Amino acid sequence: MDVLEVLIPLALILGACGLVFFIWAIRSGQYEDLDGAAQRILIDDGDVPLPDVTKTEEKI
Repeated sequence: MDVLEVLIPLALILGACGLVFFIWAIRSGQYEDLDGAAQRILIDDGDVPLPDVTKTEEKI
């Protein structure tokens, strides 16, 4: 029983720390661009990005 007096507050403190860090990560924008990292890994360093055709397209 003496162990529970230590483990329960310790579990609550660690859970609260995890919640605080999770809220900090959301507020600082860590989860804003989830697809960007997945696409950046596919691009070689030597590749030149292609121009965006929607910006240069002229209306006829």
